[in-house]
Amino acid sequence: MNYKQLPKIDLHCHLDGSVRPETIIELAEQQNIDLPSKDVNVIRDMMIAPETCPNLIEYLKRFDLPLSVMQTKEALERIAFEVYEDAALENVTYMEVRFGPLLHREKGLNVEEIIGAVVAGMQRAEKVHGIKGNIILSLLRHMPTDEINDVIDVGSQYVGKGVAAFDLAGGEELGFCEKFIPFAQYAKEKGLNVTIHAGEQGEGQNVYDAITMLGAERVGHGIHIATHQAAFDLVHDKQVALETCPSSNVQTKAVDSMDVHPIEDFRQRGIPVTINTDNRTVSNTTMTKEVQKVMEQFNLSEEDYMHIYRNSVNAAFTDETTKSKLLASE
Repeated sequence: MNYKQLPKIDLHCHLDGSVRPETIIELAEQQNIDLPSKDVNVIRDMMIAPETCPNLIEYLKRFDLPLSVMQTKEALERIAFEVYEDAALENVTYMEVRFGPLLHREKGLNVEEIIGAVVAGMQRAEKVHGIKGNIILSLLRHMPTDEINDVIDVGSQYVGKGVAAFDLAGGEELGFCEKFIPFAQYAKEKGLNVTIHAGEQGEGQNVYDAITMLGAERVGHGIHIATHQAAFDLVHDKQVALETCPSSNVQTKAVDSMDVHPIEDFRQRGIPVTINTDNRTVSNTTMTKEVQKVMEQFNLSEEDYMHIYRNSVNAAFTDETTKSKLLASE
């Protein structure tokens, strides 16, 4: 089977985890930033997480290097363009890229400039490559909450023009949702969809809370509903799509190995699962690799895969016209 030719949708991809190593070297040179090496292979090794990390925290360390060069409008626009370009070249027809605007202010950029640059890069890729996209604004759970509404205010100006949703990301502690209720509510009032990272690190209760407290319409990862019946039933009854990221889940020890990943069990039991990259560089992956990995591991037919593709279309934070075109490309 030609996995590259299959139409693909990526709903869970982090901008700072998907930067080309070559681009890091070029931007560091332009910005007079010292790198440990100018050898692309060394930089690539520094950016790619081990096949199995001890934990999520170790995995997240791989973001320090790309963030160091992602502090100018030009760098953000270029990296956003390249992430969408790389996806388009492997027949990803629609993609939602998420990033944390508050992580890009070290050189004085404001949130308006940061979001505007990323949207501009995406829109340039749409024109050049025909891919469709949207941006998701990720707020990090460990950071102070006093600027969250400022990010939402700026992002809301781009609703329907490149920004689609509000997200919470970063290390996951049990019970994190309650603190963020007013912010998720404000995001919805401002026209943003809501997707929340939850149930990645063993806490199925967080998925239940994300849906009931924060109004999550999708859940990032969500795989630990497998051990939490109430969360599983809620996801099933409300048909909340799970943004599963198979390679990443193995790397961060969210699951022990690919053969015990719950994606196919969920699919067979009526949970709307989707396949995504999470971080193209940090996880050393592409949508083609992720689709092939899932199909071969669980012996899926092309028809089985198209069922997952349709889940992604239905769950996408985009307009009905775009969804119709995505379904037509099956």
